[in-house]
Amino acid sequence: MTDAHSRDLMAPEPTLLPDDLPQVRTGLDSGEDPAALAAAYPASSLAWAALAEATLDGADGEPGTARAVTAYAYARTGYHRGLDSLRRAGWRGRGPVPASHEPNQGFLRALLALALAARLIGEDAEHERCVQFLADSGTSVDEVRALLG
Repeated sequence: MTDAHSRDLMAPEPTLLPDDLPQVRTGLDSGEDPAALAAAYPASSLAWAALAEATLDGADGEPGTARAVTAYAYARTGYHRGLDSLRRAGWRGRGPVPASHEPNQGFLRALLALALAARLIGEDAEHERCVQFLADSGTSVDEVRALLG
């Protein structure tokens, strides 16, 4: 017998990253330059995601531009820094990465920025993989966009 509150015992537990670089969030909230924060805290997915997002703001509607390529590089760096953090936190390649947990948001924002930048440079397959990764993580493009304020 199952009820509405049972869960799949084979499903992985949600991965919750530690809040190891809160100074990045504080810096971004106070208007610090994302590039300066990425240089000061290169392990921070959030810093790289914010830098990619700021670069993408100037690249909209300009597929294949240098700005789109630069945003792609920043987003890919944030994505890989986030994968490193997820693995250290016990993530094994699948399972929820909840957007409601604030330290996870840098990785998810970098993943969304990577999807958007990939589309701008014509990497449609990568765009789709990133969008699917968000869905597989238990979130959506719209949910991550909502984090941007």
